Amino acid sequence: MNIPALVRTDHLRPKTAEPAKIRSLLDSIERNSKVALAIPLNGDTATVIFRELYESIRQLGDAAWWQRGYEPRNHDVYMELLREMPVKNQAALRQLPRYKAIRHDINYRGFRASEAQAGEIVEFWNTNGKELLALLRAQQKSPSSGKSG
Repeated sequence: MNIPALVRTDHLRPKTAEPAKIRSLLDSIERNSKVALAIPLNGDTATVIFRELYESIRQLGDAAWWQRGYEPRNHDVYMELLREMPVKNQAALRQLPRYKAIRHDINYRGFRASEAQAGEIVEFWNTNGKELLALLRAQQKSPSSGKSG
């Protein structure tokens, strides 16, 4: 990933890493995802569940960039970084652009997520989302996080 080019094109903005804010964001992601997962999945709740879990995934990308000393300026940049993270099921990370498109349709076109779509993002969260959260928490404790290019 070409970080200098992303900064030059305003896809990333340098930001001082603030461990307390990163920790707070990770805590918020964990709480919000637990609440979303506690909602019984049905046709009426699918959209809420999908949107909240997508937002938790997007925020994982924010936290990952913050740890590196940058602020992402769009959703594509967070996805790019998450796809590079060492999770067990790398293939599942290829679904991130599709989830983004579904969330876009929900937020800006009035679409509703289906139970199947919500079930899919629940499954993604329970495997990759939780793993990404654990990786970011481990990096938060590591003294070697910071800018790289």
